[in-house]
Amino acid sequence: MAKKRPQTKAKRPRLDDAEVPVVGARESCPCGSGRRYKACHGRTAAQATTALVQRPFEGLPGECDWVALRELVPAATVGLTLRDGLPEGVPSVTLATVLPMAWPALRRDDGSVLLGLQNDTASGDISRDLADTLARALTADPGTPVQGRRAPADGPRLQDLLAPEGAFEPEVHSGFEFWVPDPDNATPDVTASLERANAAAIPTVRLQSVDAAYWCETPDKNHLRWVMPHEEERLLDALARLHAAGRSSLGEGTRLVGSFRAHGLTVPVWDLPSEITAQDIEKPAAEFAERLAEALAADAPLTHDERRARGGLTNRQVTLS
Repeated sequence: MAKKRPQTKAKRPRLDDAEVPVVGARESCPCGSGRRYKACHGRTAAQATTALVQRPFEGLPGECDWVALRELVPAATVGLTLRDGLPEGVPSVTLATVLPMAWPALRRDDGSVLLGLQNDTASGDISRDLADTLARALTADPGTPVQGRRAPADGPRLQDLLAPEGAFEPEVHSGFEFWVPDPDNATPDVTASLERANAAAIPTVRLQSVDAAYWCETPDKNHLRWVMPHEEERLLDALARLHAAGRSSLGEGTRLVGSFRAHGLTVPVWDLPSEITAQDIEKPAAEFAERLAEALAADAPLTHDERRARGGLTNRQVTLS
């Protein structure tokens, strides 16, 4: 029997990564590797959309307030300024902590856009997901909500769509009535959603004397939660110096109890007696900001007591994101 000649296959030219198109997960990868797409360039594409961006709001005006509105504040709104101006037929764009029915965004009947901040996002980059939702809301039909989806890996981020300058001044609300410009014509679903949201909202006030500090009222005690822009290790050192020196409180009966870590920033938290209001804490917060600035400027090694204080603060730190 004659031997079979080995068959040779012409090698397909390998494509550069940027040239590889997206195909079905089980199809052969177009790059010519011979592997399925999901095990080759599809894996890279999936990782690109799921990799966690530690500071998604970095570079935006008011980064600390973005974090607060995303994680801490029940009901708030703030007007957004687009880098290229408002499209025709869109009178305004407003960021909101939450929208009715947990909609990612809403194009109102008058053409204005509401963008929800506290929704779940499909990828590891909140900024890219929000930008994708915002871009689709700007062209949605008036009177319709915008549904969530996974943003394209190469899509714009909020930093690309929003103006880089200007103030970011949230308006904190006692409830979610801003959802409904005309309560008499709200649908039953929206009305029911509004009632549930108002019942769950914790009274919250944004301080005026310092940036990104929010007083909130709970049944047992009040709290101050303060989102700070400083590098985490340096901030913890400074808080430890103040704590060891007995200068970390905001007055009699108040106590620095720990911190959150959220979207790459640190959020110190103070317990406050239930009788202390937001107005009461304005001056102590401003005075603490001065003490903190001094502690941040110190560069001497931590003492034994300061290291112990730092360990206590670190052990009580909770990561929200």
